[in-house]
Amino acid sequence: MGQTHSSAPPPSIDALHHRLTARFAKACYTPLELYIFNRVFNSLAESSSGVKYWSEATLCRFLELPDALAGVGQVLFQMCGYLGAFPFPSRAPAILEREALLRVVTVMTERDGRVLKRGKRSWWAEIYRSLAVYERVVEKGGGASGGEDGGDGKAAEGGYTGFAVDEPGDEEDEQEDDDLVLAALNSMDAADAFKQGEKSSARHSMIPSDNLLKLIQLLLLVAPMDAQESLSTFAVDLSEHRIARLRRTAKAVLSSFGVDHSPGINFKTFLAVVSTSMPYLFNSLTPLFEHFLFAKDFDLSKRKASTTSVASEPPSTPPLVPPSTSSSQPPAPPRQPLLPSSTAEILTLPLLCQLSFFIPGATLFRRLQPLYSGGTDGFSLGSFEKKVLNWPGPSILLVSGSLLSPHGDSTSERNFLDTLPLKRLPNSTSSASATIIYGAYIPVPWKPTHRTCFSDSATLLFQLAPTHDVFHASPTHTDYAYFNKPPTLPAGLGFGSPIPYQTPSSSSHAAVSDKPLNLGPVSLHINAALEFAVFTHLASPSDASFVPSRLPGRRDRDFQDRFAVESLEVWGCGGDAEAEEQRKRWAWEEREAEARRRINLGTGDVEADRELLRLAGLIGGQGRDSGGSMG
Repeated sequence: MGQTHSSAPPPSIDALHHRLTARFAKACYTPLELYIFNRVFNSLAESSSGVKYWSEATLCRFLELPDALAGVGQVLFQMCGYLGAFPFPSRAPAILEREALLRVVTVMTERDGRVLKRGKRSWWAEIYRSLAVYERVVEKGGGASGGEDGGDGKAAEGGYTGFAVDEPGDEEDEQEDDDLVLAALNSMDAADAFKQGEKSSARHSMIPSDNLLKLIQLLLLVAPMDAQESLSTFAVDLSEHRIARLRRTAKAVLSSFGVDHSPGINFKTFLAVVSTSMPYLFNSLTPLFEHFLFAKDFDLSKRKASTTSVASEPPSTPPLVPPSTSSSQPPAPPRQPLLPSSTAEILTLPLLCQLSFFIPGATLFRRLQPLYSGGTDGFSLGSFEKKVLNWPGPSILLVSGSLLSPHGDSTSERNFLDTLPLKRLPNSTSSASATIIYGAYIPVPWKPTHRTCFSDSATLLFQLAPTHDVFHASPTHTDYAYFNKPPTLPAGLGFGSPIPYQTPSSSSHAAVSDKPLNLGPVSLHINAALEFAVFTHLASPSDASFVPSRLPGRRDRDFQDRFAVESLEVWGCGGDAEAEEQRKRWAWEEREAEARRRINLGTGDVEADRELLRLAGLIGGQGRDSGGSMG
């Protein structure tokens, strides 16, 4: 007779959640970390109808979110509610019970990469989902489809009714948005559940700009934090002035997302901006949520680590105080300041944290040395050369100022404008009074340039205010940076512009100086007096050394900022070893200069004097200064 085939019913979503959480617990955490996580959860959990969970107030209290950053706790709790339902968005927002909170910590700290095969873009997509609000797609007949529209972005009986800022049309982006969810479901052999309605579409979603602004302020505040540091340490003395400065920097970062032209940030814009101009924006979420795994009051001498599963109830323990409030441990030795004490006019702590959104924090925090400041050392190329060119490692140049009027208000302004090309491009900002801040990251030591530029493809050109933007070096053209002293032209500092080749038979200095500067398509030039600067951006260049902007409001725009330099700073990236090497080079130069001064020539015999200098090693065999040796 015929045979009947029976198949087991598919597992429930609750069962799949438990299975994924168990995999996370086994592969992403040590038994000690799980034990501490359980203690943290139990000590602060509230209970209702037999369910233990964390409320928004509990989460904010444990993470020590400062009251001065109003509303950021609500944003962070929304993110946790979404990630607690991972990978089933239909279950969001999730109650933050034990397993849900562990899934939150796993995704926020990126430990999920130990289980799920995914790329950084997929993780960013999940962060986007946790921040977004979703629009319901409404059928023509008036019924709500709840977003079940077959994934094509249209209502069942009519046209598109989602947000105008996020109309459908980029299938590749949507597929990439689902990669992390697919990886989680495939790891549990549950891809069918994804096909049955768990697919999350980002086409009908947007991040409210005010919510992202609140989160950016928090990310700026905690950017230097590591897992065993308390957030309260960085929130000390959050005065109105400091909050205003933090908010001003956050607004410059937020402007990258084009919020001036749309009610919120859609998925495509979010992914493009984060991936190109701030790839480390969310890195500080990792140490913030690793606080769940480090309890400072935990003493290994009192109890061995438990291998209790995260899903089981650990033994009853006394209330656990948040990591920062424990007094059982001796105070840690003082650390170096995040930013060395100096008379810096541009680089504030919020600006330093903004730099860490695209330059690794390990290069910046407690690693910067002040090399040059125009306000302290004088605005001259000679002073700049003495202070900067002996630094043996990478450095960061920052320049700030105010926009010039179209025709110049003084003789010096008009003289500078006369050196620029006649074609005038619009400013990057509509605010004539805005403070302009540009900069460059130079990964190699500075050196004088005469015929070719220096630096390599790791060089970055960037703007910090009034809009955050980053221009990466192009591998095809290598006019990355120059330092030119007169009579070499163009004299000054620059990035992205070629140096004209000059021979001794070239036309006179005056004739050459009459020619307009040969500015690169994406370039920054500061004149020889360090008095004026010009930043140029052409959206479609053919020979640029730096890639044009990819920001939504700029990718098709040509602009040029001509501004008066008010502050100019250079910071060396390095520690005590680099500073000591620079001091040795300065000392060697002083000894050489003193040796030159003490040589008593005065014989009247030019050839004898030259031979004496040659024997002393101060000039080469052809009578030119050899520069000596540091031997």
